[in-house]
Amino acid sequence: MIRFDQFMAQANAAYYAAKNPFEDFVTAPELTQVFGEILGAWAKYVWRAMQAPQNFILAEAGPGRGTLMANALRAFPEAGPHIHLIETSPSLRAEQATRLPHAIWHDSLATIPDGPMILLANEFLDALPVRQFVHRETGWFERHVENAAYIEIPSDFTSPDPIGSIREINAPAQNLIRALAARNAVALFIDYGAATGAPAETVQAIRNGAYANPLEHPGDSDITAQVDFAALAREAANAGAAPHGPIPQNRFLTALGLFQRSDALAQKHPAMTENLKRSARRLTAPEAMGTLFKAFAISPQNFPALPGFEP
Repeated sequence: MIRFDQFMAQANAAYYAAKNPFEDFVTAPELTQVFGEILGAWAKYVWRAMQAPQNFILAEAGPGRGTLMANALRAFPEAGPHIHLIETSPSLRAEQATRLPHAIWHDSLATIPDGPMILLANEFLDALPVRQFVHRETGWFERHVENAAYIEIPSDFTSPDPIGSIREINAPAQNLIRALAARNAVALFIDYGAATGAPAETVQAIRNGAYANPLEHPGDSDITAQVDFAALAREAANAGAAPHGPIPQNRFLTALGLFQRSDALAQKHPAMTENLKRSARRLTAPEAMGTLFKAFAISPQNFPALPGFEP
């Protein structure tokens, strides 16, 4: 028997070490180069607001194939010598190196050197392991896993949620927010989840491109959980940082000029026009990724307003 978050961590570590996740799903950076370009422009604005320090770090957590960062450097070439990537998968590191040969890799934030830092993370938090607590008539229980089934163990977890509720706690995400706040970093997260933090079971798995039972075939499926942005905003504020958002992805990307950049690129490369339009719609349409995905950022207190998050 193993606690669910430990099960999820081990299963995802095995999955990303041995599988090609992009056979199961597609992420925003893979849809269009514009996504990475406008995030690069966002990072460059933040760097300038930091007074353009010479010794700075542009980091990415969960950089996938390296596509986002490679495209970000089109808009922010000054960051080329300053790229640090948080990635544990050897196979993904090898692919990232084909696009970002001068990057420095890390297993966690802890080994990234001190200094002014901007961190980008797209669909990273959702893959971090969550603990699951269930409210029964006799109290709260924590989910464990044994023989591909849930086992509920009495817990001292407490919450005023009604009987039958399920709470998911993403401790690694909360720890990351606190660590970034302690470094006075500016960090941008784009991920899927709810802004309210209402209790719900959100864990899901994708195997061979289709939804699957998260408890079956560990290591063969990608297990994720929706991000509790309200909890992360509280962590940031309690750690002395300023939280920004969450706001819907479509509002954020539109404010950064997704459509204008897509149109400009289409004018230069007419053959790309339809794909650029289709990708922009997928990123912003409410029935696609536009509202389920959110943008959330943290910065030091009294830092200038962050692009896309203005009232």
